[in-house]
Amino acid sequence: METDGESKLKKARLADARAREISRNVRCTECGSQSIEDSQADVAILLRKLIRDEIQAGKTNDQIYNKLQEDFGESVLYAPRFDLQTAGIWLSPVIVCGVAAGVWAYRKHRQRTNVHVMALNLVRGVTLTPKEKQTMLELLIPPPPPRRMWWWSR
Repeated sequence: METDGESKLKKARLADARAREISRNVRCTECGSQSIEDSQADVAILLRKLIRDEIQAGKTNDQIYNKLQEDFGESVLYAPRFDLQTAGIWLSPVIVCGVAAGVWAYRKHRQRTNVHVMALNLVRGVTLTPKEKQTMLELLIPPPPPRRMWWWSR
């Protein structure tokens, strides 16, 4: 069985691990590019102490994150929450991929349902003289697509 000292040591280790995990997800307000776990700035040291004090007070991780967000703003968290303000950022890759897939599907559909191609397929089974065949091909083969002028190909 665990002794009283061992259980206190175990609780202290769990609290320390939890504090380190929270500290890795919080941006240093002075450094900006480092987490408060990695930073040695005075603000980072104070924030780590604040997190440990909140853990000792029995607060949950979400309560600690909410307190830090209220005090320092949403930019203090490395992973911003999903809400109406950040929805565009979170959903923009999905929207861009969806639009690209839609354009691709539309072009494929348009290519397959080209009237000229459908007419050629109908004529292929009919026996024609070479002159008739040449006339039909001239009428049914679509003209080449217009050249697109891009700014880099001028």
